[in-house]
Amino acid sequence: MSLAALAAVLFTWGIDHSVYHVFYASAVRSMTDNPVAFFFGSFDPGNSITLDKLPGFLWPQALSAMVFGFHPWALVLPQAIEGVACVLLLHLLVRRWAGVVAGLLAAAFLTLTPVTVGLGRSIVEDAPFVLLLLLAAEATGRAVACARLRTLLLAGVWVGLAFQCKMLEAWAVLPALAVTYLVAAPTTLRRRVKHVALAGAVTLAVSVSWMAVATVIPAGSRPYIDGTTDNSAYSMIVGYNFLTRFHAVSVDAAGTGSVDAVGTAHPAAGPGPHMGDGVLKMFSPGLATQTGWLYPLATLGLVWGLGALWRRRAARTDPAIAGYLMWGVWLATFFAAFSFGSVTGHTYYMGVVAVALAALSGAGLVRAWRACRAGGRDAWVLQAVTAVNVVWCAVLTLRYPHFFGWLAPAAAALGVVCLALVGLGRTRVTHRPRIVTAGLAAGLAALLLIPAVWSASALSPHYNQAGGMARVGPTSRPSGGGPSRLTPGDRKFLAYLTAHRDGAKYLVALPGWSDAAPYILAANASVLPMGGFTGQVPYPTLDRLRQLIDSGRLHYVELRRPRTHEWHRTAVPASAAATARWVTSHCTRVPAAAYGSGAALPPLYRCDAEAER
Repeated sequence: MSLAALAAVLFTWGIDHSVYHVFYASAVRSMTDNPVAFFFGSFDPGNSITLDKLPGFLWPQALSAMVFGFHPWALVLPQAIEGVACVLLLHLLVRRWAGVVAGLLAAAFLTLTPVTVGLGRSIVEDAPFVLLLLLAAEATGRAVACARLRTLLLAGVWVGLAFQCKMLEAWAVLPALAVTYLVAAPTTLRRRVKHVALAGAVTLAVSVSWMAVATVIPAGSRPYIDGTTDNSAYSMIVGYNFLTRFHAVSVDAAGTGSVDAVGTAHPAAGPGPHMGDGVLKMFSPGLATQTGWLYPLATLGLVWGLGALWRRRAARTDPAIAGYLMWGVWLATFFAAFSFGSVTGHTYYMGVVAVALAALSGAGLVRAWRACRAGGRDAWVLQAVTAVNVVWCAVLTLRYPHFFGWLAPAAAALGVVCLALVGLGRTRVTHRPRIVTAGLAAGLAALLLIPAVWSASALSPHYNQAGGMARVGPTSRPSGGGPSRLTPGDRKFLAYLTAHRDGAKYLVALPGWSDAAPYILAANASVLPMGGFTGQVPYPTLDRLRQLIDSGRLHYVELRRPRTHEWHRTAVPASAAATARWVTSHCTRVPAAAYGSGAALPPLYRCDAEAER
């Protein structure tokens, strides 16, 4: 419980000063309006267009906003709860597999991994995603112990729910779950295969449930699916959010009805650390400082554990085998996926890697401790892995010399103390156990010092902003958040549109989501964003825009982005260019003095029968 309390402090400290993640928070605000917006994840209150992702990860945040009101901290609170639950669940899983001490160590390692702290203080997808995958691992572990189909089916349900958070990435855990059950479940091979197949069917059914509903419902009765050129849930999930992530291996998503999710920089992300592009990306400082502090220790835990099982010819159903298969395949699969797939500068993707690293590190350190105290031929492993891991941590932190510059020397000093005390105690281990124990404590401190300080830096708003993009440390960039109040110019613009609404559903059509977000966040205004998240989505088409105008549901169109906080500038799509030409030639421009002041006001047009006369 102490570790859970520590995690809660790290995740919630300063939560009352949270900021809005502009894109997601706008959707949460809209999702609190009605069941249709909630289910589909509508970006705007008018249910015109969805998020560019499945909305499942925002459902807890929308429910929190309904209960506590729409505040930045209310959107972060569910993430903090999910983060604490991840720590407790990992402790339970590792304790069952490798013992009480290993479980505590794994929970501590996860709590003090910067990416975990970042996830608990953000509103991005990975906190609920990691929790659901851990629930699937827990159910699989219980199913393996007694070959129980019902429990394995529950694991399939959890993976299917995780799909609602991060789509096809959720299926990357299936090799770990399936291999573990196929190898270690105490029943015949035929039954194991049958059980895995049934669990896979459940996973598929739950995974595609949202997609099926979105496909069955007529397009005119639901929001447009963002990220696509054909208004298809399949295109958004398979093309936009999966195939476009693998440009490095020449996967082309053009034929799936997807716009390019990677070729356009993401406004919500802002600038991020350079992480390289290739198989060594996972070792680059941009990612490793958020997740990979314990790479050497986790590698030792996996290799040494599997080697020990091989040497003693462990039975197939040995619980230790199930654990090493689970975490080993889990780590290898996600490691490979992220090595070849683009993460577009988002370090929070690594949260799912952190849990496997923590589990294997906890088991590995316990094995090394026991060998050291026993004084056998493997007693040197603890000193060796401590030295290697401390050097690795020092190399990473030295890339940021102005961020707590004393960290590397302090960790090195603790490592030297560990080596000295353990070496001294082992000369007469039976008479000097306290010296060995002190050495082990110094070694643990050396391993945890640097990641712990990086994680604790999140308590300072200079190094992490609750509600932001889950990055912690010197590479964190203030996200700025979404404006909770409109500027005087925005208020005047909104007042003019409201006064001249004339019964329209939408106050105005705006050039992009970043233009619409302030009005949604601050006033829950029914505005129509054009172009989707990337600005490349052909919605609304010119025909659709004219239908809205002819039916009286829309009177005003703004054609140029008025704001300077544009993070991406791309070529104007043909559909947007056609819309602009039609509006300028068929609609009446409103005098700028009527809705604002200043020389750089956006052109506003009124498009209806009154304007045509």
